[in-house]
Amino acid sequence: HPCRRHALKRSRKERMLRKIQICLCFCFVSGILYEISFLSSCVFSYLPVAQHYLTPEQVLSLGKSIIFLETTERLEPPPLVSCSVESAARIYQDRPIILFMRGLTNETALDMNTSYAAFSLLSSMKNVFLFPLQMETVFQETPLLQWYNQVVPEQEKNWVHVSSDASRLALIWKYGGIYMDTDVISIRPIPQRSFLAAQKSRFSSNGIFGFPARHKFIWDCMENFVLKYNGNLWGNQGPFLMTRMLKTLCNLTDFQGTEDHSCQNISFLNPQRFYPIPYPAWSRYYQVWDKSPSFDHSYALHLWNFMNRNRKVVVAGSNTLAEKLYKTYCPTTYEDLIQNAKHRDLPGPEDAE
Repeated sequence: HPCRRHALKRSRKERMLRKIQICLCFCFVSGILYEISFLSSCVFSYLPVAQHYLTPEQVLSLGKSIIFLETTERLEPPPLVSCSVESAARIYQDRPIILFMRGLTNETALDMNTSYAAFSLLSSMKNVFLFPLQMETVFQETPLLQWYNQVVPEQEKNWVHVSSDASRLALIWKYGGIYMDTDVISIRPIPQRSFLAAQKSRFSSNGIFGFPARHKFIWDCMENFVLKYNGNLWGNQGPFLMTRMLKTLCNLTDFQGTEDHSCQNISFLNPQRFYPIPYPAWSRYYQVWDKSPSFDHSYALHLWNFMNRNRKVVVAGSNTLAEKLYKTYCPTTYEDLIQNAKHRDLPGPEDAE
């Protein structure tokens, strides 16, 4: 019957259309899951999503970030900052490395043709992300927001350091991960998830620490930051804060040998892990050693840039300990350093006879 044949044809077409729709939906969902699976496993070498399309929240939400902060307005990271970020990117290839910069804005162009060489160097690394540091956003939903709204940065003696102390606490509390100062060179992965770094026996640094998101210890530190705030006393919101909060939980004792301490599921890591050269001897990093130390008990090395008031730098060919560290752990930064030195040494037109 003609009507029956027509109905059968229409039924076949409808079934075919449904199959096509199902296939298209499956392909679409598979594509999304494919991208999410890559992002969640942090295989940045093959990441199908371009870096500049990802927001800080998307990257930080993984909870595995290594976070660096630049709270000055400068837009050209010096070699030590570049080395710190590059070394972390090489050691933690399965984790996003984020450099938050106060001087950046959402409108700042960060492309490969930028006049800032360090941007090109760092942005070429697949797991490195450069984001603006927007403090008011960072402090939302934390005890620090009220303090930030009341403080007057221009009247603060140590604003660059205090704002960094606050920002690192808020970011780690919200998202988890590891915070590192920009003068820390990574040499091997840190196995602990919840840890503080001992600068010396019974005294904690805040130059490197790691916690899961929403950890109570970090929340308590933020509350104490506000309660005991004294911007005129350097370190009061930084290492002294971490130390006094740790002392409320633990009976701190001296370290013997290279063992770590543990209290309330927080690892208090031996000074050898990050500070094998203590701050009074910081200049030894810029000296020539007869035999370079192996740093077998260290995860990273803090180069004490705050102490470096004479602004010692790595000089290509100097054979200092710092130069050897650059060569080994941030070779791209070191190569860039050599190229810049060559350009400076080239004779200019005014030198031509």
